[in-house]
Amino acid sequence: MVSIRGLLLAGLLATQTAFALPTSSENGPLVKRTTVRGDAIKEAFLHSWAGYKKYAWGSDELLSVSNTGGNSRNGWGASIADALTTAILMELDDVVMEQLEFLSTVDFTTTATEVSLFETTIRYLGGLISGYDLLKGPYAKRFANKERSADLIEALRDQAVVLADRLAFAFDTPSGVPYNNLNFATNSSGDTTNGVATTGTLVMEWVRLSDITGDPKYAAMAEKAESYLLDPKPALGEPYPGMLGTNINIKTGLFVDSSGGWSGGTDSFYEYLIKMWIYDSTRFSTYKDRWITAVESTIEYLLYNPTTAPATTFVSQYRNSQTLSLNQGHLTCFIGGNLMLGGQLLNRGDIKAAGIALTSGCHDTYTASTTGIGPEGWSFDPNNVPTNQAAFFAEHGYYTTAWYYDLRPEVIESYYHGWRLTGEEKYRDWAWTAFKAINVTCRTESGYTSVGNVSATDGGEKWDFQESFWFAEVLKYLYITFTSETEVGVRRGKNSWVFNTEAHPFKVAV
Repeated sequence: MVSIRGLLLAGLLATQTAFALPTSSENGPLVKRTTVRGDAIKEAFLHSWAGYKKYAWGSDELLSVSNTGGNSRNGWGASIADALTTAILMELDDVVMEQLEFLSTVDFTTTATEVSLFETTIRYLGGLISGYDLLKGPYAKRFANKERSADLIEALRDQAVVLADRLAFAFDTPSGVPYNNLNFATNSSGDTTNGVATTGTLVMEWVRLSDITGDPKYAAMAEKAESYLLDPKPALGEPYPGMLGTNINIKTGLFVDSSGGWSGGTDSFYEYLIKMWIYDSTRFSTYKDRWITAVESTIEYLLYNPTTAPATTFVSQYRNSQTLSLNQGHLTCFIGGNLMLGGQLLNRGDIKAAGIALTSGCHDTYTASTTGIGPEGWSFDPNNVPTNQAAFFAEHGYYTTAWYYDLRPEVIESYYHGWRLTGEEKYRDWAWTAFKAINVTCRTESGYTSVGNVSATDGGEKWDFQESFWFAEVLKYLYITFTSETEVGVRRGKNSWVFNTEAHPFKVAV
């Protein structure tokens, strides 16, 4: 049976018409205009949430084809932690209350599976801290009279402390570079190296926890780890000015390789450099300087225009200072938004222009795909084009190396930044087109799923997995793309909020 909500969504997708709805109620934090497109995104959230509640409540994620629960993130309810801040922004008060109730009961001190310091920080710790910031700030009035709401909101901070204290042994290493893969049963790790991203994407969450608790120990641990990335040694660890290798020896704090780029394993370290300056421009001015150095090197050495599509811009990876790797992936596509953000705030038109060009390059991978969704990975190396992709390469300047789509947010994230930082309507059109493609290709009876081949008409195999970041990132960036300016979002001038790499918004310190 087709639901009324489903019929309404079908109409929204068909008409693509926007109109002004009544403003939010007087107890809402902000007066805003919601478009029909925004309502369609909210429906997608509610569809996904209903399926998760019915088939996977308390699990980390919904297996959205077989309609069961999965626990890839230690069984603490990752989808609930990741969905909280999006539900708050969507003003889904009943959903928020059930999320708060659940999160207050989680025992973050124990798990039978290996814990990733990085993933736990960005998803769980980030979600708890951000939820606290939002519900103690602009959304406080909505929950002021709800039963137990005050206690449940305070529980977010309390649970963040419990979790951080349990994770803290990761930093007890000879150098202060943390272990990433943790065994809670033995308080140990077998790691001998840690990556740039998994070391350098902790500082926002752990600094913010210190700031909201008044306990400096959390910031001290993360900033000590970050110090090895701000002053990398030996020289092989910085093959281009500001651009680092990938792996650090945990015992010594020294880099062990020169390979890197803006791809998975290194990406969010660079993202956080400029965002920590946004968070507190006084304390973290050095981070901004290092970001500028890295971006200038990226523009000079790593940007690439394919020979067969010279108007398209991609960003290379590198094996060392002499050898580029002409490959890019969906994960890297956050770079466009990050460069637009920093370029705008620093009044660097060259950096902003590079971000715009890189976002367009990622958009090209969506428009060239059969499904309208870009692939996981591609190459623009003219010397290794597969025979069966030669014609495609000749037209588009790249060929696909990984065909799947994992419900990733990065392209849509850059569209959001493009819309907020240029005001050009095309970015909202691109985001809407991407959502329609995802809705057609990835939607299931209970939610949305990763798919195996974006060049197959139906997306190929349904991988039976709805990532928690579908709630945290994809649906949040889509929703706030189709709402008018709110306090919580990116601005062209002074920003009061900054998003962590999981799209959880943090209140800036100053």
